[in-house]
Amino acid sequence: MPTAVRSHAKINLGLHLGAARPDGYHALATVYQTVELFDLVTVSARRALTTELQITCNDDRVPTDASNTAWKMVALALSALGLTAEVEVHIEKRLPIQGGLGAGSANAVAALVGLEAELGISVRGWLTRRLAVAAQVGSDVPLFLVGGTVLGLDRGQQVYPLPDIDPVWCVVATPEIGVSTRQAFRDWDALCATEGLTAEASQAKLSELSRAYASAFAGSVPLGGQGAGSSGVLSNEEDLAGPAESALVRTGISSWIQNDFERVVFPQHPSLAEIKSILAASGTPEAALHASLSGSGSALYGLYLTREDAEAALGRLSNQFNESEVRGSLTRTLPRAAYWREMIVNEAG
Repeated sequence: MPTAVRSHAKINLGLHLGAARPDGYHALATVYQTVELFDLVTVSARRALTTELQITCNDDRVPTDASNTAWKMVALALSALGLTAEVEVHIEKRLPIQGGLGAGSANAVAALVGLEAELGISVRGWLTRRLAVAAQVGSDVPLFLVGGTVLGLDRGQQVYPLPDIDPVWCVVATPEIGVSTRQAFRDWDALCATEGLTAEASQAKLSELSRAYASAFAGSVPLGGQGAGSSGVLSNEEDLAGPAESALVRTGISSWIQNDFERVVFPQHPSLAEIKSILAASGTPEAALHASLSGSGSALYGLYLTREDAEAALGRLSNQFNESEVRGSLTRTLPRAAYWREMIVNEAG
């Protein structure tokens, strides 16, 4: 029986960028946060004399050859483990493509988890090596091997689990327009040149920010407060997302985290700035705890203390945009324990 795996999305709670380094990459400091939205990845695998891979998808925009992240992950993992197998991976897309939610990277990890279950691979035996394999596939792939609230450093591939924030309601807005990550980085490089920001100068700022992140999130209240069950996950009926005053507010995190990509993406796509403003609803009783672009976009999100506030944000979006222009999704942040508990839908028998 094939193994079906939930491939959860992420958002960025702040994304601070440095200038381009000599190796062409950009150092960054960010906090990744997994959310309940997901693609569904189904894996069938059996050991064989030679390796054969097949990727299928319900969305023809997704590549099904060796350029697919799930293909890369499976191929690299088998090579690292010294195994050969016949593997079939089907990706049921529910998340936007190139939306800044890490969907392709999450697909890669879901394919790996399914492969491990199908072939009976002991995770404990190669825990450190699988993180290294994930980093070869993409900079934001390793975060999905941690889940919950995760500090990302260097290119984003250096990941460190943080204390999970209280679960909060989240509205994800996915506009029809797309944002090129490569172009966003080119625009960021041009801005750095204009402002005289060098890789050396930005590294000191990023180091300070990473310490601030770690300190701020260490002050978050443990899960299981008002409105959350013993697992810290909200039921659909519950309204409050954690204590009456979220840790995002209590620790002051929401007042200083920002996404540097907004400085270059919003001038190119003014409608995205408008969507953020609608989600934020600053100065109103329904204001978001935090609203931001996720990654380089085009997806944006707002975090809310109550479901009522989140549903009000969905209403504002639908009043301003047609669903064909901007799709709004109601979800919640997903703590680490729940992320792993809910990942595998069914295992091979």
